[in-house]
Amino acid sequence: MSDAIVELRSVTRVLQEVVPVTLVRDIDLTINRGEFVSVTGPSGSGKSSLLYLLGLLDLPTSGHVLIDGEDTAGFSPDHLARIRLEKLGFVFQFHFLLPEFTVLHNVMLPMLRLGKLGEKEIHERGMALLADFEIADQAKKRPDQLSGGQRQRVAVARALANDPPLILADEPTGNLDMRNSEIVQGIFARLAAEQGRTVIAVTHDKDFADSAPRNVHLVDGRIESDVRR
Repeated sequence: MSDAIVELRSVTRVLQEVVPVTLVRDIDLTINRGEFVSVTGPSGSGKSSLLYLLGLLDLPTSGHVLIDGEDTAGFSPDHLARIRLEKLGFVFQFHFLLPEFTVLHNVMLPMLRLGKLGEKEIHERGMALLADFEIADQAKKRPDQLSGGQRQRVAVARALANDPPLILADEPTGNLDMRNSEIVQGIFARLAAEQGRTVIAVTHDKDFADSAPRNVHLVDGRIESDVRR
């Protein structure tokens, strides 16, 4: 089995406006299992575009995206959705928890969609994930009853629900104070170091970026530097 969990090969994404806009240009990138990678760059440099391509939320204009050794070019929307559900977990700056559901139900939703576990197992795994992040006592509350830091921990628990090998995060500490930012940084570091998951996080937060052993820096849609510390 290859060490690579995700690869971009000569990937370019052009937004077809009246005047076409190139979001990322001719990107070659390989990220291995168990790596914790921060993605940085100035506003408009293509960071989020790169993350959406890695997460199959957007498709390249040219080039190839491989997930776990599988070339996704030409896959149907349903096939791409299945890969996202099974192999990818997403954490965003705005946590996107569903306000009408409890904290526990939010974490259970990806497992219910995947349909591999029974209801009892789904409930038990959801509670175990909340316990891992020390918020099991919040399970019956609605998201709006939680603090910002608690909501982001719920979002990470939800991202892990289907046990994906790859976690993608877009500005995960953008709305958090320093203390909660440090907690989230620590969670991502442990996911990579202790659980062998790959974590790729777009961030403007220098402390967060510096906490990752590898940094990919974008400028004008290209990789300007790729540094392992």
